[in-house]
Amino acid sequence: MQDQQAELEWREGDVPVSTRFDDPYFSLENGLAETRHVFLGGNDLPARFREGFHVAELGFGTGLNFLTALQAWRAAGVPGTLHFTSFEAFPMEPAQIARALSVFSDLPIEALELERGGPFGHPLAGPDFRLRIIEGDARATLPVWDGLADAWFLDGFSPAKNPELWEEALMRHVGRHTAPGGTAATYTAAGFVRRGLQAAGFEVARVPGYGRKRHMTRARKT
Repeated sequence: MQDQQAELEWREGDVPVSTRFDDPYFSLENGLAETRHVFLGGNDLPARFREGFHVAELGFGTGLNFLTALQAWRAAGVPGTLHFTSFEAFPMEPAQIARALSVFSDLPIEALELERGGPFGHPLAGPDFRLRIIEGDARATLPVWDGLADAWFLDGFSPAKNPELWEEALMRHVGRHTAPGGTAATYTAAGFVRRGLQAAGFEVARVPGYGRKRHMTRARKT
Protein backbone atom coordinates (compact mmCIF):
# COMPACT_ATOMS: atom_id res chain seq x y z
CA MET A 1 0.00 0.00 0.00
CA GLN A 2 1.40 3.36 -0.91
CA ASP A 3 2.36 5.86 1.75
CA GLN A 4 0.21 8.79 0.60
CA GLN A 5 -3.07 8.84 2.48
CA ALA A 6 -6.13 11.02 2.10
CA GLU A 7 -6.11 14.23 4.12
CA LEU A 8 -9.62 15.19 5.11
CA GLU A 9 -11.98 16.90 7.49
CA TRP A 10 -15.67 16.31 8.16
CA ARG A 11 -18.49 18.71 7.38
CA GLU A 12 -22.22 18.48 7.95
CA GLY A 13 -21.66 15.49 10.19
CA ASP A 14 -20.25 12.71 8.03
CA VAL A 15 -19.38 14.34 4.69
CA PRO A 16 -15.61 13.96 4.08
CA VAL A 17 -13.85 16.91 2.49
CA SER A 18 -10.32 16.68 1.11
CA THR A 19 -8.11 19.31 2.70
CA ARG A 20 -5.49 18.65 0.02
CA PHE A 21 -7.90 19.71 -2.73
CA ASP A 22 -10.49 21.63 -0.68
CA ASP A 23 -13.29 19.62 -2.26
CA PRO A 24 -15.92 17.21 -0.86
CA TYR A 25 -15.78 13.53 -1.78
CA PHE A 26 -19.45 13.60 -2.74
CA SER A 27 -22.28 16.09 -3.10
CA LEU A 28 -23.13 18.00 0.06
CA GLU A 29 -26.75 17.85 -1.11
CA ASN A 30 -27.30 14.19 -1.94
CA GLY A 31 -24.22 12.20 -2.91
CA LEU A 32 -26.09 9.03 -3.79
CA ALA A 33 -28.56 10.78 -6.08
CA GLU A 34 -25.73 12.60 -7.81
CA THR A 35 -23.82 9.37 -8.36
CA ARG A 36 -26.88 7.75 -9.91
CA HIS A 37 -27.53 10.76 -12.14
CA VAL A 38 -23.96 11.34 -13.29
CA PHE A 39 -22.28 7.96 -13.42
CA LEU A 40 -25.12 5.52 -13.92
CA GLY A 41 -27.34 7.76 -16.04
CA GLY A 42 -24.36 9.29 -17.82
CA ASN A 43 -23.23 5.84 -18.95
CA ASP A 44 -26.72 4.51 -19.77
CA LEU A 45 -26.63 2.07 -16.86
CA PRO A 46 -28.02 -0.34 -15.88
CA ALA A 47 -29.43 -0.81 -19.40
CA ARG A 48 -25.98 -1.66 -20.82
CA PHE A 49 -25.00 -4.12 -18.12
CA ARG A 50 -24.07 -7.61 -19.34
CA GLU A 51 -21.94 -10.50 -18.12
CA GLY A 52 -18.36 -9.32 -17.66
CA PHE A 53 -19.20 -5.60 -17.93
CA HIS A 54 -16.17 -3.56 -16.87
CA VAL A 55 -16.36 -0.17 -15.17
CA ALA A 56 -13.17 1.83 -14.66
CA GLU A 57 -12.91 4.90 -12.48
CA LEU A 58 -10.55 7.78 -11.79
CA GLY A 59 -10.85 8.47 -8.06
CA PHE A 60 -12.14 5.69 -5.76
CA GLY A 61 -12.67 8.01 -2.78
CA THR A 62 -15.20 6.52 -0.39
CA GLY A 63 -16.25 3.75 -2.76
CA LEU A 64 -19.70 5.31 -3.18
CA ASN A 65 -19.64 4.95 -6.97
CA PHE A 66 -18.63 1.30 -6.84
CA LEU A 67 -21.32 0.44 -4.29
CA THR A 68 -23.96 2.32 -6.27
CA ALA A 69 -22.99 0.42 -9.42
CA LEU A 70 -23.02 -2.90 -7.58
CA GLN A 71 -26.43 -2.15 -6.12
CA ALA A 72 -27.76 -1.33 -9.60
CA TRP A 73 -26.18 -4.49 -11.02
CA ARG A 74 -27.92 -6.63 -8.41
CA ALA A 75 -31.24 -4.83 -8.80
CA ALA A 76 -31.09 -5.41 -12.56
CA GLY A 77 -30.66 -9.14 -12.00
CA VAL A 78 -27.77 -9.39 -14.45
CA PRO A 79 -26.16 -12.85 -14.31
CA GLY A 80 -22.40 -13.13 -14.03
CA THR A 81 -19.72 -10.76 -12.79
CA LEU A 82 -19.36 -6.98 -12.67
CA HIS A 83 -15.72 -5.94 -13.01
CA PHE A 84 -14.72 -2.63 -11.44
CA THR A 85 -11.23 -1.09 -11.56
CA SER A 86 -10.48 2.18 -9.80
CA PHE A 87 -7.37 4.37 -9.83
CA GLU A 88 -6.70 6.16 -6.53
CA ALA A 89 -3.69 8.25 -5.50
CA PHE A 90 -4.71 9.08 -1.93
CA PRO A 91 -6.62 6.19 -0.33
CA MET A 92 -8.82 6.78 2.68
CA GLU A 93 -8.48 4.68 5.81
CA PRO A 94 -11.13 1.94 6.14
CA ALA A 95 -12.52 3.63 9.27
CA GLN A 96 -12.90 6.90 7.36
CA ILE A 97 -14.70 5.12 4.53
CA ALA A 98 -17.02 3.43 7.00
CA ARG A 99 -17.89 6.76 8.60
CA ALA A 100 -18.56 8.42 5.25
CA LEU A 101 -20.74 5.56 4.04
CA SER A 102 -22.70 5.27 7.28
CA VAL A 103 -25.37 7.60 5.86
CA PHE A 104 -26.00 5.20 2.95
CA SER A 105 -27.27 2.22 4.90
CA ASP A 106 -29.06 0.67 1.91
CA LEU A 107 -25.84 0.19 -0.08
CA PRO A 108 -23.97 -3.16 0.00
CA ILE A 109 -21.16 -1.73 2.15
CA GLU A 110 -20.16 -5.20 3.34
CA ALA A 111 -18.67 -5.79 -0.12
CA LEU A 112 -15.75 -3.52 0.81
CA GLU A 113 -14.73 -5.73 3.75
CA LEU A 114 -13.83 -2.66 5.80
CA GLU A 115 -13.55 -4.60 9.05
CA ARG A 116 -10.85 -6.75 7.45
CA GLY A 117 -8.78 -3.86 6.12
CA GLY A 118 -10.81 -2.75 3.15
CA PRO A 119 -10.19 -2.97 -0.59
CA PHE A 120 -6.67 -1.55 -0.76
CA GLY A 121 -3.57 -3.58 -1.47
CA HIS A 122 -5.42 -6.57 -2.92
CA PRO A 123 -8.42 -7.24 -5.15
CA LEU A 124 -11.79 -8.06 -3.62
CA ALA A 125 -14.13 -10.63 -5.07
CA GLY A 126 -17.74 -11.48 -4.32
CA PRO A 127 -20.24 -13.83 -5.94
CA ASP A 128 -21.10 -11.20 -8.54
CA PHE A 129 -18.23 -8.69 -8.62
CA ARG A 130 -14.49 -8.20 -8.88
CA LEU A 131 -13.05 -4.98 -7.46
CA ARG A 132 -9.48 -3.84 -7.99
CA ILE A 133 -8.05 -0.53 -6.78
CA ILE A 134 -4.78 0.52 -8.40
CA GLU A 135 -2.97 2.87 -6.06
CA GLY A 136 -0.71 5.68 -7.21
CA ASP A 137 -0.77 8.57 -9.65
CA ALA A 138 -3.07 7.61 -12.54
CA ARG A 139 -0.73 9.38 -14.93
CA ALA A 140 1.76 6.59 -14.20
CA THR A 141 -0.55 3.65 -13.49
CA LEU A 142 -3.22 3.98 -16.18
CA PRO A 143 -0.83 3.87 -19.17
CA VAL A 144 0.45 0.44 -18.11
CA TRP A 145 -2.95 -0.99 -17.16
CA ASP A 146 -3.87 -4.01 -19.28
CA GLY A 147 -7.65 -3.56 -19.12
CA LEU A 148 -10.41 -2.15 -21.31
CA ALA A 149 -13.41 -0.44 -19.76
CA ASP A 150 -16.95 -0.48 -21.08
CA ALA A 151 -17.74 2.59 -18.99
CA TRP A 152 -15.63 5.20 -17.21
CA PHE A 153 -16.58 7.10 -14.06
CA LEU A 154 -14.36 10.21 -14.21
CA ASP A 155 -14.59 11.38 -10.62
CA GLY A 156 -11.45 13.23 -9.68
CA PHE A 157 -11.68 16.34 -7.56
CA SER A 158 -12.65 19.60 -9.26
CA PRO A 159 -10.61 20.28 -12.42
CA ALA A 160 -9.81 23.73 -11.03
CA LYS A 161 -8.24 22.16 -7.94
CA ASN A 162 -6.95 18.84 -9.27
CA PRO A 163 -6.07 19.55 -12.93
CA GLU A 164 -3.60 16.66 -13.11
CA LEU A 165 -6.42 14.12 -13.20
CA TRP A 166 -8.10 15.86 -16.13
CA GLU A 167 -5.23 16.73 -18.43
CA GLU A 168 -5.43 15.84 -22.11
CA ALA A 169 -2.63 13.28 -21.96
CA LEU A 170 -4.48 11.29 -19.29
CA MET A 171 -7.75 11.52 -21.23
CA ARG A 172 -5.93 9.98 -24.20
CA HIS A 173 -5.05 7.00 -22.03
CA VAL A 174 -8.68 6.79 -20.94
CA GLY A 175 -9.58 6.59 -24.60
CA ARG A 176 -6.98 3.90 -25.30
CA HIS A 177 -8.38 1.84 -22.44
CA THR A 178 -12.01 2.04 -23.55
CA ALA A 179 -13.70 -0.76 -25.44
CA PRO A 180 -15.28 0.05 -28.82
CA GLY A 181 -18.58 1.80 -28.18
CA GLY A 182 -17.63 2.37 -24.56
CA THR A 183 -18.64 5.46 -22.65
CA ALA A 184 -17.45 7.95 -20.05
CA ALA A 185 -19.29 10.34 -17.78
CA THR A 186 -18.29 13.06 -15.36
CA TYR A 187 -19.94 15.74 -13.27
CA THR A 188 -17.79 18.47 -14.83
CA ALA A 189 -18.52 20.30 -18.07
CA ALA A 190 -15.21 22.20 -18.11
CA GLY A 191 -14.25 23.03 -21.66
CA PHE A 192 -10.72 21.66 -21.48
CA VAL A 193 -12.03 18.34 -20.15
CA ARG A 194 -14.51 18.02 -23.01
CA ARG A 195 -11.82 18.94 -25.53
CA GLY A 196 -9.48 16.36 -23.99
CA LEU A 197 -12.11 13.65 -24.35
CA GLN A 198 -12.74 14.66 -27.95
CA ALA A 199 -9.02 14.45 -28.69
CA ALA A 200 -9.07 10.98 -27.13
CA GLY A 201 -11.61 9.74 -29.66
CA PHE A 202 -14.91 10.35 -27.88
CA GLU A 203 -18.07 12.00 -29.10
CA VAL A 204 -18.84 14.44 -26.31
CA ALA A 205 -22.10 15.97 -25.18
CA ARG A 206 -22.86 18.53 -22.50
CA VAL A 207 -26.06 17.48 -20.74
CA PRO A 208 -28.00 18.60 -17.64
CA GLY A 209 -26.11 18.07 -14.40
CA TYR A 210 -27.31 17.29 -10.92
CA GLY A 211 -28.58 19.80 -8.41
CA ARG A 212 -26.80 23.13 -8.58
CA LYS A 213 -24.52 21.92 -11.38
CA ARG A 214 -26.22 23.04 -14.56
CA HIS A 215 -24.23 20.77 -16.86
CA MET A 216 -22.19 17.57 -16.89
CA THR A 217 -20.40 15.61 -19.63
CA ARG A 218 -21.27 12.37 -21.40
CA ALA A 219 -18.94 10.79 -23.93
CA ARG A 220 -19.00 7.79 -26.25
CA LYS A 221 -15.96 6.20 -27.90
CA THR A 222 -16.17 6.40 -31.68
